[in-house]
Amino acid sequence: MDYVQKNVHYQIRVADVEDAEQLSQIRLQIDGETENLDREKGEAYLSPGDFLKLIKADQKKENHLFLVAAINEKIVAFSRCEGSSLKRFSHKVDFGVAVLKNYWGYQIGSNLLKESINWAQSTNIKKMSLAVLEKNDKAIKLYQKFGFQQEGLLVNDKLLSDGELYHTVLMAKYFD
Repeated sequence: MDYVQKNVHYQIRVADVEDAEQLSQIRLQIDGETENLDREKGEAYLSPGDFLKLIKADQKKENHLFLVAAINEKIVAFSRCEGSSLKRFSHKVDFGVAVLKNYWGYQIGSNLLKESINWAQSTNIKKMSLAVLEKNDKAIKLYQKFGFQQEGLLVNDKLLSDGELYHTVLMAKYFD
């Protein structure tokens, strides 16, 4: 799917094995650009080989979706919906998204979310869940705009560089 925002043209597509090297690099970069995600730069590092295994595994599972956003074939963002292999949880997926800081404000995260929602509805998923840092107001407003509701709060869940503890907001969207 092609998008244009503020004269920036980007494509959203399913991740392919050729993306593994770039994904490893940009995940590491994104982790160093924001505290909105779970990791600090270098923590829980995924090598290109790790991404290769992940992409191949996701391609085989009906309740997984791995998307990338690319500008001139350079990946600038990615999102992932991960479902469970357990029957009692087969109706839902967990959603996560990451965008390089230089590309914030181009609706890339919004469009990755929109494409993921469309996929979830077409594959008979009943619930999409996510977790977001309480101080990430832009993300929370975006999720609410797309129909996500707060389900819970993990109190004092993350310790950030300012030495303060922050809550994690659990949100979900339900499909009929």
